[in-house]
Amino acid sequence: MNNLVKENKIENMIYEIRGKQVMFDSDLARLYECKNGTKDINKAVKRNLLKFPSDFYFQLTEEEALDCSRFQFGTLNKSNNSRGYNIKYLPYFFTEQGVAMPVTVLHASTE
Repeated sequence: MNNLVKENKIENMIYEIRGKQVMFDSDLARLYECKNGTKDINKAVKRNLLKFPSDFYFQLTEEEALDCSRFQFGTLNKSNNSRGYNIKYLPYFFTEQGVAMPVTVLHASTE
């Protein structure tokens, strides 16, 4: 894959949420080719909390996740008694400062 295609692909993974440019944990897991997807990213963060200050990443609230078009929740029945109303795992977003850190801690944990 040439550099232009890679750049376009990465640009399509950048979103603006809470006034910050961020990337989904799932997109980072794909970029870093994590075998277990976001599970690997989230485990690396939890094991290295001191390396991830609050301005490096954040988790969506349930309300934000329901409003987020990325999740395509428009077809869900939003009454509290409906199956599928609750989101199993709220996604994490990594800011510009935090995007490089997961690969650093993932690499360190495999050595």
